[in-house]
Amino acid sequence: MIASKRLFDLPHHQLKNCPSDKMFVTKTDGKWIPVSTEGFINEVIETAKGLIAYGVQAGDNVGIVSKTRYEWNVMDMAIQHVGAIVVPFYPNISESDYEYIFNDAKINLCVLENEELATKISNIRGKLPLLNEVFTMEEVAGQQNWSALKSKGKDIDFEEIQKRMDAVKYEDLATIIYTSGTTGNPKGVMLSHRNLLSNAQACIEPIPANAGSVVLSFLPVCHVYERMLHYLYMHLGCSVHFAESMETIGDNIREVKPDVFTAVPRLIEKVFDKIMAKGDDLTGIKRKLFFWAVSLAEQYDPVHRSAWYNFKLKIARKLIFSKWQEALGGNVKAIASGSAALQPRLARIFFAADIPILEGYGLSETSPVVSVNSFSKGVRIGTVGALIEHVEVKIAEDGEILVKGPNVMMGYYNLPEQTAEVMKDGWFHTGDIGEFQEEIYLKITDRKKEIFKTSGGKYIVPQAMENKFKESRFIEQIMVIGEGEKFPSAIIVPTFSFLHDWAKRKGIETNGNNEELIQNPKVIARMEEEVEHFNENFGNWEKLKCTKLLSNELSVDGGELTPTLKLKRKKIMEKYATVISSIYQ
Repeated sequence: MIASKRLFDLPHHQLKNCPSDKMFVTKTDGKWIPVSTEGFINEVIETAKGLIAYGVQAGDNVGIVSKTRYEWNVMDMAIQHVGAIVVPFYPNISESDYEYIFNDAKINLCVLENEELATKISNIRGKLPLLNEVFTMEEVAGQQNWSALKSKGKDIDFEEIQKRMDAVKYEDLATIIYTSGTTGNPKGVMLSHRNLLSNAQACIEPIPANAGSVVLSFLPVCHVYERMLHYLYMHLGCSVHFAESMETIGDNIREVKPDVFTAVPRLIEKVFDKIMAKGDDLTGIKRKLFFWAVSLAEQYDPVHRSAWYNFKLKIARKLIFSKWQEALGGNVKAIASGSAALQPRLARIFFAADIPILEGYGLSETSPVVSVNSFSKGVRIGTVGALIEHVEVKIAEDGEILVKGPNVMMGYYNLPEQTAEVMKDGWFHTGDIGEFQEEIYLKITDRKKEIFKTSGGKYIVPQAMENKFKESRFIEQIMVIGEGEKFPSAIIVPTFSFLHDWAKRKGIETNGNNEELIQNPKVIARMEEEVEHFNENFGNWEKLKCTKLLSNELSVDGGELTPTLKLKRKKIMEKYATVISSIYQ
């Protein structure tokens, strides 16, 4: 039970009940360097004193612009200790989004990570009239280092901090998280200490971690999911290790040997693609065994399995899947997946490999978890599990998921009309469409705003279709289109690593050029064959009648994906308008 009534109570709870020598661990110069619970709290207090010395008042909005790292947690807790409000930023958002959020939140002081981010803010500094103080976590020429915060506050008495802490209540605003959004300006989701603590409390049961558990953190901690779990880890006394970068995750997992880590489906897809690529490199009996095991895993059911299936699975785990487990450190009890829909096929394969992926569902507005698959309440692949404690869900007449509970946000910052649009009669309207299976397991079918009609009046559910097509090894990314048109179509980014290998085996010369590859008639014919194969899963009105291949992967930096790797459909439609129009000419 989480007895803490404010988020900043959590590290103090850990110090009293389960102090750790490795509360947070960062790799520096090739070595994993730990910070103890006591060391973390001391640095938080020093930084909090500095914030007071620089004039931060209770209720002020203070910005943090950084990827996931130890210093982010120090700043988060320091800001809260002085009664101020934490406003986190994704490091890779556009300058226009930075400008909007800084001014909307009236941020006077912020801490940035590095030179790149300092340059971004410097480029728009003239458009940020309220921003007075900027500090950097890393040494950057011409910028104040955040160590200046600590030195500035050396004469501040702890009593001043204690006074600020005592004034903060359970129901008070703790943070404003600006949602990445697929259209329009970001909206500031206001979350209280109660919102986040109630969600952390409810996630103690489904997350298989306890005091001393090793956790690897690499998803953006500015996103509410990873952040809420950091609070949970603090309460439990876990040891949180920070991955060096997205590129080194594989190496870091093998070094750290985590018990638990979180991931988004896009990352899991990439991990699986690498595993399959290694299987392709095998020959003879080893290759046959590998693909036999994968085929067996595709049939996995967590509830109904015959004795004969379990016997074969035991052999597959010993001969094949044990190597997958070793590649993930050998200790993984669960991978927590959220942010977007996970392909059921991948969930089956990883469960069969004894690497459980616990898929959940939630939004920034719900702090975030609404439901999650868990060992105690049962796993149902293809669903997002049972509701967490104290959260209610009802399905509206049009299929929309409505949520009520202590985790539901206070509202959107400075947007009372938009708040009223989604908060009706005490229920938060999620914009997601879903249903219950076996009465308790929630299944998400699509985004309400993403479902569209063709000109013939037939409904198309793009997300469900996209997930099915992504089961193909040839298809990396896909976006189904066709609103108001005679038929649905799609733009597709092939899995280029696999497609280049396929082309090489077929004697097709491409010189590693993606553009040249997707224009080759044999490649186009093979991709069309793949589409036709998966079209068999859908009704005649749903089948993709035409597809166009893209030569570049959709990305956050390219503006086509949100920071949590969801498709920005409107932006993609605008960017590839010429390609899309050629489909329907």
